[in-house]
Amino acid sequence: MVVADGAGLPLGSALAAASPAEVTLVDQTLQAIAVPRSGPGRPRQKPDRLIGDKAFDSDPLRTRLAQRGIELISPHRTNRVKPPTQDGRALRRYRRRWKIERLFAWLGHYRRLVIRYEHSLVMYSAFFHVACAMIVLRHL
Repeated sequence: MVVADGAGLPLGSALAAASPAEVTLVDQTLQAIAVPRSGPGRPRQKPDRLIGDKAFDSDPLRTRLAQRGIELISPHRTNRVKPPTQDGRALRRYRRRWKIERLFAWLGHYRRLVIRYEHSLVMYSAFFHVACAMIVLRHL
């Protein structure tokens, strides 16, 4: 799972197997963010909002993020039983999700990441971080 900024450049990541749900990886991924400030102070680790797809539609996740001061923007699932928690104004920001999908397309250009040849998570994460560094350097 990758967290990106508004331009689609990676800020933090958490690598895991393909089987866990995305909702369980959100906290671990948000802890990996460290954006340096322009002035003095600790790096910023909390985004203002988190935009996710329908897999992020979970009321416990919404309450956990709201306690941390993060707004979760994700469309509701079609089979949702509870009433909606957000209106269309917040979902206007969801249109910018294409930048995140573009980041995944950029990562897809690196064959070692698409087809996982490495059995070790350490080696795979090394190739992942090299690919992220190349993406950031190319787009600065």
